[in-house]
Amino acid sequence: MDKVDDIIIIMGKGRDSNSYIIGETLIDPGSGENIDYLKEEIKAAGLEMTDIKQIVNTHCHYDHIGADKQLQDEYGYDIYMHPLDIQTVKEKDPEATCAASFGAQVPDLDIKELNEGDKIEGYEVIHTPGHTRGGICLFDGKSLISGDTIFSGGNFGRIDLPTGNRQQMRESILRISELDAVQLFSGHGPYAISQVPEQIALSVMIASRI
Repeated sequence: MDKVDDIIIIMGKGRDSNSYIIGETLIDPGSGENIDYLKEEIKAAGLEMTDIKQIVNTHCHYDHIGADKQLQDEYGYDIYMHPLDIQTVKEKDPEATCAASFGAQVPDLDIKELNEGDKIEGYEVIHTPGHTRGGICLFDGKSLISGDTIFSGGNFGRIDLPTGNRQQMRESILRISELDAVQLFSGHGPYAISQVPEQIALSVMIASRI
């Protein structure tokens, strides 16, 4: 567990995504394979599970949403996702959600819509399709929580999975490059608090060549 400004950072264990906590919001709790680890890290941050009121999923892949069902059932959390990825979850496609990679079923979730321009804990929702059709980032003018749209080091999310799209990814990365983010917190791998514009510019260059 780490903390930068108002962001509590829980690095993903195993195949799980990284998780983040801002205020009363848990972002991307992972697949559920390591839910005890997640709870321990939340406790290490000085929080109780009941201090969290809602989950935001940056997209619909199982390594980000698999824990949603258990947490919603145990604690009554509201769950938010972009409507295009809500549709993917409702369709219960194990390939489009990557649930098949975990040998899992797509969970039945009560999900609320999170749309472009909505605000969560002072962060604006930015629709960034490309990795999935309903992928989002969160941005507060300084810090970008990027899901699997982009990663530190110039990398970005796969576009060869169902609902992925090369051109949309290029456009999303270009849009991100215009935000002037100085801190980057991605769905996997290390976060970055220096040379972030340069790393995003590298993503733009690489994406333009695929």
